Amino acid sequence: MKLIVKDTSDEMGALAAAQAAAVVNDAIEKRGNARILLSTGASQFPFFKYFVKEKIDWSKVEMFHLDEYVGISKDHFASFNKYLTERFVSVVKPGKAHLIDGERDVNETIAELTGLLSESPVDLGMIGIGENAHIAFNDPPADFEDESAYKVVTLAKTCLQQQIHEGWFKTEDEAFKQAISMTCRQIMKCRTIISVVPYKCKADAVYKTMTGELSNEVPATLLKTHGDYTLYCDADSASRL
Repeated sequence: MKLIVKDTSDEMGALAAAQAAAVVNDAIEKRGNARILLSTGASQFPFFKYFVKEKIDWSKVEMFHLDEYVGISKDHFASFNKYLTERFVSVVKPGKAHLIDGERDVNETIAELTGLLSESPVDLGMIGIGENAHIAFNDPPADFEDESAYKVVTLAKTCLQQQIHEGWFKTEDEAFKQAISMTCRQIMKCRTIISVVPYKCKADAVYKTMTGELSNEVPATLLKTHGDYTLYCDADSASRL
């Protein structure tokens, strides 16, 4: 794995976007298209700021995303579908975008996404790391053995608190408690994985990820076992290292 630390989140986002673009363009050159997997949340703002400006033939890009709340509408402020539509899909207009509909039947959604993912590997996975070191919504203790592509999970209290202080919900009561989440094993099938993890609130998760042994109590430690993994931090998120 590679750890790259920049002074600011802006510098970090620009560099991560450049690497991501290189991976995408390489896949397009070699195979005629690229399949990407995107994260959401406040931590990804610096990345998307630059990624959408990269010189890529977006018509040859097929996009998936990691997770979505069960029962949330597409126009809800906290919807990841809405997040990606506004910050990515409507900006670059990729060839295909497989956005998760939180109001659709979850079994139908999971079956459809599973079929699509089985067609060919994902070239690039942009995998955020949560404050409790979750990847997607695989909160600790994460299931490293589940071989399904997506599943329904119940969110941990620490995860709900992160959503609240990021401003997506005002209280725990109004937050959605379950989500459709990509599994750990499916994430690890990406050819290249990049994590963009800025801000002081992620310092503990970064420290535990970098210094700890593989453990489902720190789900992000699994990423270190991937053959092509890069973790981007700013000075704040790397402050405990």
